[in-house]
Amino acid sequence: MAEKNMTEEFEKEGFGELIKFTAAGFAGGLILGAVLDSYGFQRSGVGQWLVRTFSGEGESIFEGAYSIRQRLHKAESSMSEAYGWGKFLFIPIPWFIDLVSRLLGMNMYGIETFYIPYFYAMSDQIGANISGLVFLRKREESWLKAIKHYTRHPVMLASLLVILIAPIGLLAARLLGFSPTTQIYTALETIAVNLCWVPPLVGWWGERRLKK
Repeated sequence: MAEKNMTEEFEKEGFGELIKFTAAGFAGGLILGAVLDSYGFQRSGVGQWLVRTFSGEGESIFEGAYSIRQRLHKAESSMSEAYGWGKFLFIPIPWFIDLVSRLLGMNMYGIETFYIPYFYAMSDQIGANISGLVFLRKREESWLKAIKHYTRHPVMLASLLVILIAPIGLLAARLLGFSPTTQIYTALETIAVNLCWVPPLVGWWGERRLKK
């Protein structure tokens, strides 16, 4: 019975729709970074904001559009829709973190600001994780049941894992001497830590496996 419910759930969730959005964001960040570098804006703060937004949150913009489309079409509520809404609504958070850090005079290229690309890459994932849990609470009508389901849901567990792992790799890279001194480096750093494609991939793989 549990396997049947999980099969029906994956069939309804539609995570395959979300995977295709990631590549567009990555490509946008790299192209924009290359253009800015070619015009001499390697260390432009506004340039870094734009590049990190495309590289780290580009897919969230498309996923937000997907969620809006689902609502307009009055489709049945799904985890993928809740996931997309959470990512979309958390997009502005790294903008404020970035701005405050710059106003405080912090070194944007040093070890101490490794958290900035992390939030550009993962704040939307944090939002997706929270939104997914809220979705489960609404469906199960109990926080205890929702948390129990959360601990058995592959997508939610994958989401939590990348949220916890991403800052470790980012900090290690900065400790080893990496610095985003060009916009291309800024894009590559953000893309490397942007593991937001992993949870939808897990969901898509689950859909395909359970349909066989």
